[in-house]
Amino acid sequence: MNSKAAPDQTSPPLIAEPTSPTRQAWLMFRGNLSAMAGLVILLLILFVAILGPSLYPVSPTEMVWMPLTPPGASEYWLGTDYIGRDILAGLINGGRVTIAIGLAAASITFVIGVTIGALAGFYGGWVDNLLMRVTEFFQVLPNLLFAMIVVMLFSASLTNVAIAIGIVSWTATARLTRAEFMRIREMEYVKAERAIGARNRRLIWSVILPNAAPPLVVVSALSTGSAILFEAGLSFLGLSDPNAMSWGRMIGDNRPYILDSWWGVTFPGVAIFLTVLAICLVGDGLNDAFNPKLRQR
Repeated sequence: MNSKAAPDQTSPPLIAEPTSPTRQAWLMFRGNLSAMAGLVILLLILFVAILGPSLYPVSPTEMVWMPLTPPGASEYWLGTDYIGRDILAGLINGGRVTIAIGLAAASITFVIGVTIGALAGFYGGWVDNLLMRVTEFFQVLPNLLFAMIVVMLFSASLTNVAIAIGIVSWTATARLTRAEFMRIREMEYVKAERAIGARNRRLIWSVILPNAAPPLVVVSALSTGSAILFEAGLSFLGLSDPNAMSWGRMIGDNRPYILDSWWGVTFPGVAIFLTVLAICLVGDGLNDAFNPKLRQR
């Protein structure tokens, strides 16, 4: 007796749930080995800068040993500078100051650049022409010289140093923001918001800016690295707060003794190099992660 064929019991194929853009960006970033290496280095530097002074409670400004003691010749692992200050304590405490100035200056750069670029790109016309002429004026100025003048005029405090770096570094952010706003303002969802009566303030800050954010996040990360280099240059020239230890100040103070004590310049220089390199690697990783064309490969 022939038996009937058993009905097919196979289940229908599973349909993968759509992945959110944020998760896609994170997966793309996590797959970038250089970006992850930069993130690990950056987190280690931040950990040392934040918790280091409590784990290694040595003053970076007091004489603790004989001057120009080389690394490994005393209980102070990285040696001492020309007046006997601990190099390791200077690196730990100086990292906090250097990174704080870099973040503050990058925030000022972001606020000024995004504000000017958003207004120019959204309104166009005479507003765009006026704001772009102002941008071009700041763009042709020698940034380091202009920052030096600002610091010399308003005293060399940490706040003034951050402001000086911020007001000379915003032009690239403004131009990128303007380009993104000019592109996005013509899209259908922006026109739909305008058709239902959305005000210009809402269109700029709640509709267009969130969609223009990915490239702005990338340029902000890179601006932090540039600000750290700027602060190091100003401190190297003696245009920083003399009461605050920073990596640039360490290089500037020990520069005359570089032939006798290489460690006083080399270690803070390596710290600046690693920090800026890590920020650049993270910025490149964010650029790849937020690029939809790369995510579709």
